[in-house]
Formats: sequence, structure tokens, C-alpha cells
Amino acid sequence: MRLNTAVRGFVVVVLSGSDWDESTSALQKGLSVIYLHFNGSHRAMRGAAMSVITAVSGFVLLTVTVVLGQYGWGVTYTSTPICAVKGSTVEIRCTYTYPSRQYNPYGVVRTFWFTKESNNEVVDLKTDPEYSGRVQYQCENNKCTLRITDLRGSDSAEYRFRFITNHEGGKYSGVPGVTLTVTDLQVQVSRSAVRGDSKSADLKCESSCPLPDNPSYIWYKNEQIITGQTSNSYTDYCDPTNRISCAVRGYENSRAPSVVVKDVWDVTYTSTQVCAFKGSTAEIRCTFRYPSTIDGRNTSIQKTFWFTKVKDNEPVDLKTEAEYSGRVQYQSENNDCTLRISDLRESDSAEYKFRFITNHEGGKYSGVPGVTLTVTVPDPQLQVHVRRSTVNSYSNWTELTCHNNCQLPDQSSYIWYWNGHKLSSEKQYLHLNTFDSVNSFNCAVKGYEQFPSPTVYAPKLPSVSVSPSAEIVEGSSVTLTCSSDANPAASYTWYKEDVINPLSYQIQHVFSSIRPSDSGKYYCTADNNLGQKRSESRTIDVKYAPKLPSVSVSPSAEIVEGSSVTLTCSSDANPAANYTWYKEDVINPLSYQNQHVFSSIRPSDSGKYYCTADNNLGQKRSERRTIDVKYAPKLPSVSVSPSAEIVEGSSVTLTCSSDANPAANYIWYKDNKVLATGQKDVYHFNSIKLENSGNYSCKSENQYGQKNSTSLSIDVQYPPRLPSVSVSPSGEIREGSSVTLTCSSDANPAANYTWYKEDEDSPKTSGHNFTISNIRPEHSGSYYCVAHNNRGTHNVTLQLTVREDFPLAAKLVVTGITLVVFLVIICLLVFFLLTKKKPSALFPVPGNRQDNNNKVSCTSPSQHTGKTESPPSNSEEDEELNYASVRFSTNQTDPIYYNIRSAGSRRQKVKEEDEHVEYAAVNFSSAPRNAHQESEEDPSELYSTVKKI
Repeated sequence: MRLNTAVRGFVVVVLSGSDWDESTSALQKGLSVIYLHFNGSHRAMRGAAMSVITAVSGFVLLTVTVVLGQYGWGVTYTSTPICAVKGSTVEIRCTYTYPSRQYNPYGVVRTFWFTKESNNEVVDLKTDPEYSGRVQYQCENNKCTLRITDLRGSDSAEYRFRFITNHEGGKYSGVPGVTLTVTDLQVQVSRSAVRGDSKSADLKCESSCPLPDNPSYIWYKNEQIITGQTSNSYTDYCDPTNRISCAVRGYENSRAPSVVVKDVWDVTYTSTQVCAFKGSTAEIRCTFRYPSTIDGRNTSIQKTFWFTKVKDNEPVDLKTEAEYSGRVQYQSENNDCTLRISDLRESDSAEYKFRFITNHEGGKYSGVPGVTLTVTVPDPQLQVHVRRSTVNSYSNWTELTCHNNCQLPDQSSYIWYWNGHKLSSEKQYLHLNTFDSVNSFNCAVKGYEQFPSPTVYAPKLPSVSVSPSAEIVEGSSVTLTCSSDANPAASYTWYKEDVINPLSYQIQHVFSSIRPSDSGKYYCTADNNLGQKRSESRTIDVKYAPKLPSVSVSPSAEIVEGSSVTLTCSSDANPAANYTWYKEDVINPLSYQNQHVFSSIRPSDSGKYYCTADNNLGQKRSERRTIDVKYAPKLPSVSVSPSAEIVEGSSVTLTCSSDANPAANYIWYKDNKVLATGQKDVYHFNSIKLENSGNYSCKSENQYGQKNSTSLSIDVQYPPRLPSVSVSPSGEIREGSSVTLTCSSDANPAANYTWYKEDEDSPKTSGHNFTISNIRPEHSGSYYCVAHNNRGTHNVTLQLTVREDFPLAAKLVVTGITLVVFLVIICLLVFFLLTKKKPSALFPVPGNRQDNNNKVSCTSPSQHTGKTESPPSNSEEDEELNYASVRFSTNQTDPIYYNIRSAGSRRQKVKEEDEHVEYAAVNFSSAPRNAHQESEEDPSELYSTVKKI
């Protein structure tokens, strides 16, 4: 229930139930209001109201807030009007109360301040972009303070506090609120004087509202502080070079604009441009000033008027012009001037100037330039301006303002339309708590409904276009364009799917040189303050030539012979690439798939492989990839160097060759016995010997297996060794017997033998044996055997003496002579013995001479013993007493025991071939004797010594 009662300029408003938001109609009538809240019956409410009315009769009461009852609601402000300087900071404080109860108590869930209210919605200041970053709330213990920094002229408004509880309908606004007036300072000329050529002016630092606490002021001249000036007035001479300004102490950053007092005569217009509709009324305002005194004489205003035309150098008063007759009014007082023109016509468009005339001669002044008035046809050219706030979850509002280019009178009313339907609000702005993107709004000025504003609405579904529309190739320029029907015009944002951050904020998104990585799905959003719409996704498929292919091998571990191996070629390309496989140094391609498979790889598959990837835009070749097939050793082969015949003493190298990966280790064998092991595949003889002949083989092995080679026979060739010779029969060689000379020598290849007799050039025979059947004395002499092969020669010489058989008479003669000689010798021996008294030898014993070291002689036993014996009487025994002497020598100048000559030139040739001539020992044995003879003298014993010459 609401009860309003007016008492002598007051109105008492009694509220009940949930009527927390009070009407302001009484305030609009200029009445002071007393608010009462009472929880009780209607009768109790009436009684309380009458009591209050009685109490206030006869008193002057400004504003009283009264809360009755234990459960009252209320907001109390510490001050109601506040004046603050632009750029400063202001604080507005209040306290609030609400009912308390034990059951289901009230609790405040939200508090905020607001200035605007429309369409049953209020706007939290913190959500208003105009106050962004400049508003703070400090609320606790039922006290709340609003702090606004960096005050602006637009902050002038009525500020109200509102709190909301946890109960439905439990919300309260403190109405009326606190009126804040933000003023800027102005330097005004309050009084001026002219004395001769000197002009002075009284300056005043004025504000549009009274500042609290009698502030102290600071005056500035040419940006320098004028000392000693703390009041709001200052007197100075008019000097066009001085710039004067002022500020309130403590708010020095909010100075008044600097002014130059050029003259004491002035007219200032509130606006230099005025727009009005045809048929409407326009007001043009100004202020003017003039000297208070001129040469000590007071100045008074004689006439003020407005004009647009000049005739005979004199302005023509508008009121005297017939076309303005009855339509023009002047208002001029306290140096304020107003021109009011009604029923405007298009011909009224002109520049209007104010002129005043004083009581002094020449005391006339016109405000030039003036104010330009533009009268248009009755189309207000309205626009709906949209502001939206989504600061927090408590406030998500949209503000629509009906704006026009021509400033309409403040009392103008507006009409709002929602989807073509008229709304009840007549204010210039409209607040919407929620806004559906399908809705549309427009407005009109009341009385000009035929000229509504354009409709505003959220963006429609955007469309995306791509240029060029053909195939998109890497490196080309591509433009995405987003289009959406919206009013106000939409703002656009571009996105790529799966990318969080936006790409750009333009209607077009341009790829100056598009890349493959730019492929994907793109979409845009179109939004204004009424809503947002997202387009469908558009796929961008960038075509490009293959990138550098990569080659992978499977398995990636060691590749073993016989395993399955796959080579894979991969290349990023669009359209997909075609692949070709190659092996280095092989002309023809291997395959035309992205994979090349070796089902059972072989050692011959080792090598470098590469692939090519190509499409219709280009081709790219991969880097080479080496395939190294591991395998066990193959069958080794043994080779010998030099490969020709192997000669004793030469350098010989055996090489074991086996194909293996990794390289094999080798073991060398001779006749199946290990010679050496290791990584060397060669076995080397610096100087090969006879004993190195044999069968050689090798074994190659690695971690994958082993193999044995076949044997290689090494046959070391060498020249003949020192031959050995023998005579058969080995005893005394008798004339007429058959004698075989045998020559043997170790050699490889086997030696060939040739027999020679000294002093004869032609060989006697070839072969091991040289047989003389029916030997004769002339066969006696030096024989030598030459053993030779293709590696060299070696020879040996022997002395052969053949005994001649004499007739009996010759034997007797010889025997007699021998006896005589023997006796003579005996006698001589006795003679020498007696003469020298010491023994002497008839003949020198072999070996007593210094030059016999290289000679061999054979003597009888009698010579060895130094005894002289008589020859036996038996002729057969005489025959048995002949001895053979065999001598081997290379010294042809030694006369002693020389009975075999050199082999002449042939002998010399053989000697040149072999400087190391050695001689064999030859033993001759006589015919068999009886045991007695052998024991006594053994006259048939033949001694032979062979020494090196």
C-alpha cells in the first residue's frame, strides 16, 4: 500500500510490503519527501503517517530519512550534493540497513552504485565502459564508499546505491541519491576598466558549482605561479603577451584553460554551430563583457540585439526584419544573452551575431564570428548507438542511445521500437539486460515518427570467400574475406581450427605467400555490441611440390644376409607424391613404390640407395642411404706372390682372400698345423727356405660364420747342392775293367748331370752315371761332374788312375832296378846318419810342407813308418805293391804330386759358374788279402784325403 500526503510543501510517502523502490514524482514537483516504512496493518500505517504530518507542521524541513520498526530498510548518504573539479578524485559515502530476523534471515549478496535506470534495469558503474578503471567500491559493516578517480565532465550525474539480498524481491535502492557536479575552472573577466590607453581587468577563477570548504587558489602567468594570490580573484593589466590560468590548491593538475585578456570588450558563444529542424525552435546563447568604467565614468548598456545582415555599415536588428516578425525573442541579463527563434524555416540558416551598445561614444561591440545555424528538413538523421558491458556475471547489459546530428532540445521525447513493436520508454537511452541476436531495435523522435533511425541488429551468418578460387599453390597470395550483414557494422576476427589465438582482426585475412602449414579449416566471427555470429569453416588446401624425402630402413639394426629389409621413402607433398627407387651407379630404377623390399637381401645388394618424390608441381631427390649387408665369409682362396716358380731365398707372400662383412679374421695352416692367427690376410716369407715347402691353407671367420680354403702347395726351387761322386768298383782300377763314375746332388727341380774330363772340351756323357767299360791307362786323369738345373750349377772333380799290367821280363827288370835303388837309398841313409848323427828321412812325410794344405796324396805304409823294406820275391806280391795316388786340386802351379791336369777352358768355365768348388773323398780298396798280410803291413791299403782348394 502506498499513501502520499502533502503537508505545506512536504510529501509523506508511506511504503508497505516490497515497495522498496520509491517514486520520484514528488521530488520532480519540488517537494521535500519523508519516506516511512512500516510493517503492519493499513490502519497502523495511516496513523503513523498522520503522526508524522502533525510533527512537521510549522517547521522548515529539508530532507529527512526516517526508518520505523525493527525491520526497516534504508540508505543514508553523508552528503547529497557534491561539487568536484575535473581531474580530481571524489568519494561518496553511505550506510544501509535491512530487516533482521531469526528465521531465514536476510543476507546481502551484492552491492553496487549506479546512475542510469531504464526499462526497469539499472547499470552497475563498474560495468559501464565510461568508468572503466576509474571506479572502486569499499563496502563493509553496512557501509559503502564509491570512489571515482580522474573525474570528467560526463561524470556529472545522480549516484545511487543499491543492495540485493538473498531473498526474492529483497533489494533496495537509495533514492534520491547524491548529485555530483564535475566542474572545470574558467578564468572570467568580472570587471574591467579603461583609463586612457591603459586597460585593466578583474579576473575570477570560477566553477559551475560552489566548491566545498572555501578552497585556496593558485594563479599562473605564463606558466609561472603568481605569488601571494590565493583567492579566486586577480587583477591585471590587459597584455596580449600574457597567458593567465588558475587552479584549486591540491588539484594543480586540473588547471583552468589559459586565457589571453586582449581586450576588455568580448562576446563568447556557448556553441558556434547549431542544428535545428524546420518548424522547430532554436536557442543561441552567449555571454558578453565590457569595461566597468571608461576614464572614470561608469559604463551602462543602452541596447542589445542580434543580427545577420549589415546595411550601410550598420548591423540590422533581427526584430526589424519582416521575415523574422513574431518569431524572434531576446533575453539579456547579467551579461547573458539568448536568441530564441521559433517556427524555423530553411531560410533561417545563417550566421547570427550579438551586438551591444553602451553609453560611451564609440562604446559598441559585436561578437564576430558568430553562431552558424543550420535548419534542415524534419529528418533528424537518427542513429542508434550501442554500448555493451560484460564485465561480470552480475551485469551483462546493452545500452542503446538514440543519437542525432542536430542537437535537440532537452525536453525532447523518444520512441523505441523492438522488432517493429513500440516500447513504453521515452528516454533517449534504452537498457537491455538480455539481448537476443535475432532481435532488432530502432528509435524516433516524438513528433517525427516518420523519420525513424535505421534498425540495429546483431550480425547475420557470415560468409567466407577465398581468392583465388582456383587451386591454391604454395607461395601464391591468398585472401580470405568474411562478410556479414550487421548494424552497427560488424568487427571481424579470423580463426584457424585447432589454433587457440585469433589470426587477425580484419575483414580480410591475407596470406602474402601461403605455405603448406597454412592448410586447414578457417572460419571468422562477425560481432558488434548486439551479438556475434560464427561462419562455417572453409578448408584451405595448399598444393605444393614434394619436400626433401626422407629414407628409413627397417630393421634399423644391422642388416644380415638373408633377412628381409624394407626401404621407405617419405615426402610431404600435395597432391601426394609418386616415388621411384634408385641404386647409385645403376641406371634403371629399382621400383616405383614408396617402399622397396628385399625379401632375402644379398651382399650384392649393399650400396647407396636414394628415392625421388614427384608430383605435378615438382620433384625432389632424397639424400643417399647406405645399405651395408653383413654376411659370413665366403669360400676363401689362397694365392701366392710371385705366382711363378718359387726360388729359395726369394720373398714370398701368401694371401688369403675371402669376401666377408665385417672383414674376416684369418688363421693360417701348413700341413694342417696352425701357423698364425689374426686380422692379417697375408703370410710372408722374407727369404723362403727349402723346409718352407708344403701345403698351405687358411680359414676366414667373423661373427656370422667361418670357411676353410683349399690347400695350396708351395714347392721351393733351389740350385744343386754340392754333388757327391763315387767310383764303382771302389778298389784299384785295373786296366781292362769296367768303371762307373756316379754323381749325385740335391736340387729342385732335379738336377741334370754332365761328365767332363779335363783338357777335353766336349762332355763325356750326361746323366748320373759315367761308365767306362774296358778301361785303359789312357783313361786316367781328372774327371768332373757338373750338376745343373734352371736355378744354378755345382761341380766336383775326381782323379782317376788306371794300373797298367806289365810283361814278366819287364817286371824282373823293374824289380831289379828297384832293389838297386833301394840299396842305394839305404846306403845313403846310413851315410847321412853317420855324418849328421841324427836320423833323416829319405822322403818327406806328407803334411810336413807348408804348401801341402790343399793337396791330397796317397803313400804306402812304409812311407808312414819311415822304414825301408825289401820287395817280396813273389812276383804276384810285386804286383800287389803298386799304389794309386788320387789328388784333387785347383792349384795348377803346384808340381808336387801333380799327375792330373786342369780341364782346360771347360774347367775354367765351370769354375766361373760356381766359385765354391768342393771335392769329394774317394776311397780305393785293393784286392782281398790274407789275414796275416793285413795284420802285418796291409800294403794294399789306399789312403785318400780330399781337401778344399
